[in-house]
Amino acid sequence: MAVHPGEVYYNPRCREKIVIRTPAAATGGHRAVMDLYVEPGGFAAGYHIHPYSEEVFTLVRGSLRVHLGGRDIVLDEVGQTVTVPAGTVHRWFGNTEDETSFAVVELVNRAERFEQLILRQLFGLAQDGKTDAEGRPSLLQHAVTMREFQDVLRFTDRPWALQKLMNGALAPLARLLGYQACNPDYMDRRPSENAALETLPDVVAARLDPATDRV
Repeated sequence: MAVHPGEVYYNPRCREKIVIRTPAAATGGHRAVMDLYVEPGGFAAGYHIHPYSEEVFTLVRGSLRVHLGGRDIVLDEVGQTVTVPAGTVHRWFGNTEDETSFAVVELVNRAERFEQLILRQLFGLAQDGKTDAEGRPSLLQHAVTMREFQDVLRFTDRPWALQKLMNGALAPLARLLGYQACNPDYMDRRPSENAALETLPDVVAARLDPATDRV
């Protein structure tokens, strides 16, 4: 099921909310634009890379710390931007104060696959309490899901060659026990709500495609 503008997706483990601004379906699957709201203490699920996708964060409100390629970049002014090139280890962290942070995120390349993995599968698992405290799937779930979506996201706590061996060895057992790489229950789960998109400051909106992303 495709995602649509204004749909809200929530990850309770990572304390993040995503509101769809431009879905992948509107760009032929190439690009998606999302409003990312991070509650105090929120974070991305583990250090990871997107092998073939570029990710761009532009701050609207609050602050966001992005660990990128071994260094921390703090976005704390409206319009500040950081670009994560494909294949670069990164992870983001929200404000530690009592303020929800808001950034616009652009995902370029394999955007539809990104929506399927992040918004459907990983967020669905987190909502059902089937991830660890960092929002990562269990070992057997990881074996099938991350093997299927290895072109979209790879966690970097272990060397990728080792992960491929582990996933390949565990996947048959996981499937035998009923684990699914792309669970249809999550693919068909309706978002919890729809929200009106916030009007973006000019300095932020100027970065986006005026035909599709301004409100």
